[in-house]
Amino acid sequence: MPTDLKVPSAGESVTTVQIGNWLKKEGDYVRADESVVELETDKAGMDVPAPVSGRITKLLAPAGTQVKVGDVIAHIDESAAAPAGGAAASPAPAAAKPAPTAASAPAASAPAAPAPAAAAPGDPRIMPAARRVAAEAGVDPAQVPATGPGGRVLKEDVQRFVSEQKTPARPAASAPAASAAPSPSYTGERHEEAVPMTPLRKKIAERLVQANTQAALLTTFNEIDMGAVLDLRKQRGESFEKRYGVKLGFMSFFVKAAIDALRSFPAVNAEIRDGHIVYKDYYDISVAVSTERGLVTPVVRNAERMSFAEVEKAINALAQKARENKLTLDDLQGGTFTISNGGVFGSLMSTPIVNPPQSAILGLHATQERPVVRDGQIVIRSMMYVALTYDHRIIDGRESVSFLKRIKECIEDPTRMLIEV
Repeated sequence: MPTDLKVPSAGESVTTVQIGNWLKKEGDYVRADESVVELETDKAGMDVPAPVSGRITKLLAPAGTQVKVGDVIAHIDESAAAPAGGAAASPAPAAAKPAPTAASAPAASAPAAPAPAAAAPGDPRIMPAARRVAAEAGVDPAQVPATGPGGRVLKEDVQRFVSEQKTPARPAASAPAASAAPSPSYTGERHEEAVPMTPLRKKIAERLVQANTQAALLTTFNEIDMGAVLDLRKQRGESFEKRYGVKLGFMSFFVKAAIDALRSFPAVNAEIRDGHIVYKDYYDISVAVSTERGLVTPVVRNAERMSFAEVEKAINALAQKARENKLTLDDLQGGTFTISNGGVFGSLMSTPIVNPPQSAILGLHATQERPVVRDGQIVIRSMMYVALTYDHRIIDGRESVSFLKRIKECIEDPTRMLIEV
């Protein structure tokens, strides 16, 4: 009798989930604890492993289907014999999870090219946009090294693959002409594609609308001279990494500076709950992380108790879990204040949106060299614009401006955070 693959519990408040991508297909042999399918909830994604080793005989819910916790979504024949020859008999699992062998993917794709080409049109690992770009470029998407979560092939992967294929054939001097070449290649066909919103994307949309309609949001700006932090990272970054095994980044400085400022202005760390202002004496800092599935804000809990190294390790671990689609509900719940770094994408200035029920969010931006006046002289300094969006219902303008000014003071002179002045 086949073994049922059921939807596991995804948290107390989660009763329904959406089938994301099937990592295996009917007829594939799976090992116990090997990931079979990705599930999407309104808070996080999760991989469902096979409960036993066996062959998948039936997939009961296609990608995009809403299912309930406890529903049976696949059957696994535990009595089926494992493929003989080990690696030689397991091309399907290797294709479903190419990430661990990314370095060897180009070499291995040559002999196996005919099989992936046949399966590519229905392969759930190939994102629709990636398939469209591959078709326009005349590229087999199955041969493109994947970098997306769960071994998914993204549009950017195809574009990078096409670019790399073209580069050796064209001399460097013809690069400007090459940038204009794609225009004549279009045949005039225009495509539209309707893709269902994932539960996470729906929840993001709901919360953003909620923030704009239920709070009185304002944004105040300042700019910070990043010279002291850059010098400190240059002087101590190497020894810091050798000792703690993690790079000394900007985020630990801003997390520490935010905690310093939150202590001085507790309303920024508070929330409105049932007609009351709830003040908190702990600092759970949400750090915005951009993933293929959307923006998530995992929480660094009790950050006030952490050293710089512990903050960096916690942020790196959460970011890695986000990229691998392994964040849990516990990683995302709570948070008293959020920091979002749009500067990693080149943003020079923005107005971030508060993450309800929090009352404020700090937005960081790109560091650029700009002329500024110091002691009556125009000098070139590495400057960053910062923004604080806040709920004016409980945070006044004086508090918001003073809070951001305190952030500026701590970053421009990090020793303030050590001696607490």
